[in-house]
Amino acid sequence: MTTFYRDVLIGLMFIVGIVGFISGEFIISTVLFAFAAIFSNVHLNRHIYG
Repeated sequence: MTTFYRDVLIGLMFIVGIVGFISGEFIISTVLFAFAAIFSNVHLNRHIYG
């Protein structure tokens, strides 16, 4: 997966998390925010250290 597609995936998860939070789906939005944060950190750590 290229950097562009990872960035798009993280951005989409973040946007969907915001929409879920606004619509009242707090559990789903929390999970999406967590996945976006984990993927972002894994991507940054892999890019810096790997």
